Amino acid sequence: MEFVTAADKERLERQLAEARALDRSLVDRIAEARAQGDLRENADYHAAREDKAHNDRKIKELEDRLTRIKVVDESEMPTDMVFLGAMVRIRDEGSGAEEVYKLVSSLSEDGDFEYREVTSTSPIGEALMKVRVGVTVRVNLPRGERRLTVVEIIG
Repeated sequence: MEFVTAADKERLERQLAEARALDRSLVDRIAEARAQGDLRENADYHAAREDKAHNDRKIKELEDRLTRIKVVDESEMPTDMVFLGAMVRIRDEGSGAEEVYKLVSSLSEDGDFEYREVTSTSPIGEALMKVRVGVTVRVNLPRGERRLTVVEIIG
């Protein structure tokens, strides 16, 4: 289950609608290319079929993803616990360094910030989800285990 905001779900649904609209035009493009004659040497036909296959995969992925998401009501999110959309200051117990993270769905399209974004499905995001201030979590990363303590929930 992937947690997303209502805006993220709308973005996914919009992408699906666009892909479905493109699918109709790709079917027309294949039909036009087929009408040109010999299909073995028809580059337009093969390119259109390849584009349609790519678009069909995208439609399937979006449909599958929409069945696996749970929209969280941002007004009902706890303020004393790390949850989707929360900005938290964490301390790396190994180095003592502190950083600010924002827990986002994997759909975030935001730009440059004074914090790092971690998705709710990443190892750090999963470890921080539903953790309260003062709690230390262990995160297994490719470069080894890190112990992170939630110092403050900023917002």
